[in-house]
Amino acid sequence: MEETFGQVIRRTRVDLGLSQRELAKMLRVDFTYLSKLENDRASYAAKEDVIRSIAQHLDLDEEELVFLAGRTPQRYEEFLKKHYREMPKLFQRMVENPAFAEQIFRASLGSEEVR
Repeated sequence: MEETFGQVIRRTRVDLGLSQRELAKMLRVDFTYLSKLENDRASYAAKEDVIRSIAQHLDLDEEELVFLAGRTPQRYEEFLKKHYREMPKLFQRMVENPAFAEQIFRASLGSEEVR
């Protein structure tokens, strides 16, 4: 089973020997907020700048952590706005057809062409 956003943060923080209070201080957020993020109990996804700061302090991949948090990186927003009509169809097709989704993922890695 894949780790959640909160589980990744907690595991990495613990592996680095940091307390929640120490990391919260580095992030300039309240430790109770960090606790909510780690327990996947925040009422909304963290802002991108907070996620990127977490990634930097924990030496995690920023873009991956942004996506894992359920956010879309700002640098992709214009593309999504330009193609907003096609996005629901694309995601629906990927969910309904795992082979197509796998093909898209492989193509994004440069290992296969999409047909």
